[in-house]
Amino acid sequence: MPNRRYRKTTIINTDEEYYSSLTNKRGVKNIDHHVTPFLNNPTVGDRRRTNTIPHIWKYGDRLYKLADQYYGDGRYWWVIAWWNGYALEAEINTGVKLLIPTNLEEALTALGV
Repeated sequence: MPNRRYRKTTIINTDEEYYSSLTNKRGVKNIDHHVTPFLNNPTVGDRRRTNTIPHIWKYGDRLYKLADQYYGDGRYWWVIAWWNGYALEAEINTGVKLLIPTNLEEALTALGV
């Protein structure tokens, strides 16, 4: 499944002088930027409808590893993070119970992606 995080975002192409150091370094004429997507917070109803598996965060855990384990694609780490209200895994303390949505499509729809 391709990563859908930026599926609905606007792409801005820039060839401004401000980016000349990057474009020259990379040997390109311009750079595409994705506008930051807006993600919904799952509602109580979304959470009730979506099956989840509990996971107790332990030393050495990584969100990308959990995403790979449950979704077959580590790029969906952000779904688990957002579903549980974390921006980064560094914010998750050992012993915290995470809820991992088992149906990735349902979770993405609830997040507005």
